[in-house]
Amino acid sequence: MSATRLWTLSNHHAAFRIGGWAHLRHTPEGLAGAAGGARSITPERTVLAGLAAALKDLPPGPVVIHADSPVVLGPIRAVVLGEAAEPPESDLDLWAQIGAALKDRAVSFVRVAVAPNTPQAFAAAWAELARDKAKTLGAFASTIPKPNLGKVQGL
Repeated sequence: MSATRLWTLSNHHAAFRIGGWAHLRHTPEGLAGAAGGARSITPERTVLAGLAAALKDLPPGPVVIHADSPVVLGPIRAVVLGEAAEPPESDLDLWAQIGAALKDRAVSFVRVAVAPNTPQAFAAAWAELARDKAKTLGAFASTIPKPNLGKVQGL
């Protein structure tokens, strides 16, 4: 069984307390993606919300998470891989969603910088767009249109 590959990225504006996230999900069935955001949100919650959305309705099998976020590669990785006993006290609702989605799965984490012409750069552009959209609309989440997904480079 081939692994599901996820690319996740978030973008937070501290002065306005708005955040946006985006993810790409490459499965044997194909490529999918979504973006979303919210107002009055912390940078950490933005990252967690994006990862929780990426893991929703995940097909069975191993998962490879590509990220450059210190939150994903630090506390999330440590909790998922059993290197930390408990998640931090804040945002337990999102921690529970992430834990349930990854329970009993083989999970690996890959540090990927945002570089031109990569899935991570594509996700970064959508996360920034989602952050700006959240500033005017408030909380939202929507799928990335298939024609746009067809332009992802570096898979």
